[in-house]
Amino acid sequence: MELGIRGRTAIVCASTAGLGRATAESLAGEGVNVVVCGRRGELAERIAAELPRAIGVGVDLLTADGAARLMEAATAAFGSVDILVLNGPGPRPARVTEIHQAEIGDAVESLVTAHHGLISMALPTMREQRWGRVLAIGSSAVVAPIRDLALSGIGRTAFAAYLKMLAAEVGADGVTVNMLLPGRVATERVRHLDAARAARSGRDVEAVTAASVADIPMNRYGMPKEFGAVAAFLCSDRASYLTGSAVRCDGGLSPVL
Repeated sequence: MELGIRGRTAIVCASTAGLGRATAESLAGEGVNVVVCGRRGELAERIAAELPRAIGVGVDLLTADGAARLMEAATAAFGSVDILVLNGPGPRPARVTEIHQAEIGDAVESLVTAHHGLISMALPTMREQRWGRVLAIGSSAVVAPIRDLALSGIGRTAFAAYLKMLAAEVGADGVTVNMLLPGRVATERVRHLDAARAARSGRDVEAVTAASVADIPMNRYGMPKEFGAVAAFLCSDRASYLTGSAVRCDGGLSPVL
């Protein structure tokens, strides 16, 4: 299927690894100009060099000028930004009774506030040209809380509410706003979470992974490229009537409709 986004420009946040990188690669494969970014600038540049038309930008969106520097780099290289993929590292794994008050604020700061600044800069042009895509990489914890990921669940659920309200405000301007929810995808983050669960329970990592796989109807972890393909579709011209949605890409893991 031709996705109709060749020549568009996308910023993909936290795209030096995992789901962000898979999304950047999928968009690049569709002919999109891609801004690869992350705190490790040299790595971002190295990944960008492997894509057809991309730049790498080292930036920390939690700094006061991070969002502005990223937007400036993107517009200097490619002009206006048409697609904004929001992504960021998840907070530490913990249960609700194990988190500290300050960590709640930190989770909201990293998963909501930092992204709000970038959205605010990208939206005016998207609305003016009457075409734009805002896609957030979330977590299945948004629809079915995960006991060991309290901080991630708090921050990402708050962001999901923000995005739902935003979608209602900008839909008439041709801007779609969605969240894509991964389940257990074979990334470094998931390997880290499996190791943390193993340490907590006293089991080996292989046993923890096997138990997780057993809960997935498709009986395997997803592959990053499978997630990236769905992300590219949600950013495409073909998804023009899909907005305000939290779409699951989890192999059927979430026990909700």
